[in-house]
Amino acid sequence: MGFLTDLVGDLRRRLELDPLDESGLLAIAMHLPPPRPFEGSLRRTRPAVIAEYKRSSPSAGAIAEPDVAGQARAYEEGGAAAISVLTEPTRFDGALADLRAVRLAVDLPVLRKDFLVHPAQVIESRAAGADAVLLIAAALSELELKAMLAVANDLGLDALVETHSAGDLAKALATDAPVVGVNARDLETLEVDVERALAMLPDVPPDRVAVLESGVSTREEVERAIDAGARGVLVGEALMRSPDPGATIRSLRGAA
Repeated sequence: MGFLTDLVGDLRRRLELDPLDESGLLAIAMHLPPPRPFEGSLRRTRPAVIAEYKRSSPSAGAIAEPDVAGQARAYEEGGAAAISVLTEPTRFDGALADLRAVRLAVDLPVLRKDFLVHPAQVIESRAAGADAVLLIAAALSELELKAMLAVANDLGLDALVETHSAGDLAKALATDAPVVGVNARDLETLEVDVERALAMLPDVPPDRVAVLESGVSTREEVERAIDAGARGVLVGEALMRSPDPGATIRSLRGAA
């Protein structure tokens, strides 16, 4: 088994033993302001940079722990189209508190990036202030993916459906998800293969918003992604390590 299989297996067992309070979370979600348009923000900007806040990762170890709100404001000032917040606690040191802090600090749409395998987690995301959720095709059956998208739609949330293989992409395109990510990182081995991801991007239909995830740190890499059919890129580690993340985003967008 690999990283994704192990993590998702552990998560499913935890949720079975300690299920989320769906009714309580739904009550909270129903009293929040409407979600901000994640898909719309990506479509308005080209190239669109989804700037990520993450404290650490299994592949990179500890990355950085800058002030959450300050980092988010730097992303916004640099021209990011949206902010992704990694909330997974056991392998990435994430927390929903980080997402809440980002949501309060900026006007950009906020994506909850986590390993969501149950509809209750989508409700939890909305209750925490997320405007969109990441759904990983490899972690979900086709029926589960469609069910999760239906719940997100009912709550007014957008979704970024992440793919890594041709099978993942076929699963994503069998839904009406308008935003499709192609991750250069294999979540089982954690290895990055940008060339394989670039080769997949042309298979995302032009009416969808294609996003390249992982392996992006320079303007040249952004240009290659756009040339391959991406509308935007998701960038985390390069921004978290940057002494001036706003300037780095402007450079990635070609606006420096």
